[in-house]
Amino acid sequence: MVHLLPLPGAPRYAGSMQEVLDRAARDARALADGGVDGIIIENYGDTPFFPDVVPPVTVAALTRAVEQVQRAVRLPIGVNVLRNDAASALSVAAVTGAQFIRVNVHTGALLTDQGWLAGRAFETLRLRQTLDAPVAIYADVLVKHAVPPAGLTIEDAARDAFLRGGADALIVSGTATGAPADIEDVRRVRHALPDAPIWIGSGVTVASVAALLEVADGVIVGSAFQRDGRAGAPVVTDQVRRLVDEARRKHA
Repeated sequence: MVHLLPLPGAPRYAGSMQEVLDRAARDARALADGGVDGIIIENYGDTPFFPDVVPPVTVAALTRAVEQVQRAVRLPIGVNVLRNDAASALSVAAVTGAQFIRVNVHTGALLTDQGWLAGRAFETLRLRQTLDAPVAIYADVLVKHAVPPAGLTIEDAARDAFLRGGADALIVSGTATGAPADIEDVRRVRHALPDAPIWIGSGVTVASVAALLEVADGVIVGSAFQRDGRAGAPVVTDQVRRLVDEARRKHA
């Protein structure tokens, strides 16, 4: 993860877009030096988040940040526009040539700290078709910082996102940023959709990565790569390298 500093217009924006870009490039280079296979860029510092559509200035700033990271490293790039603006993420990716987007709520509805978030897969896939953009959609299944409606199982949520919503890959995470995913949840999604690409979306550590990669196809790491394990802190190359080396040593 490249967790961007607060962007222009956000309550905690510090007044310098160049500082945002410089930090993004430093974090991206630290990740690349540590051996990651790809990078997701998101407006992590923009709390409190808009529930769905972010303002134009956020889209403009994210586009500049993606281009800055692309100049800094040669890795596949993904875009996540928090909290759930898939249209903006897809537009940024299409314009910059990023390879994929992450969508927190792609299908169904979840109760979050932004209120109810509803998936708009019907719009996202049609926009991708209109833009003729070769951008993959990585969809969260019962995303963190959210509560599902009563009776919704993780298997049904996964099937809806993948089979009916047309997601290209699924993400299973814990309850919050940095919280570990329940490996039994991953196994349940794998059993329900044996052919779906499945990624872990939170709480991955050096100690857990090998076991998680026994059931998942990949992991998304933020906090464990950042100073003192704190989400939003600068990326530390040695922390990246330790986790990546452990993952590759066990799954060479």
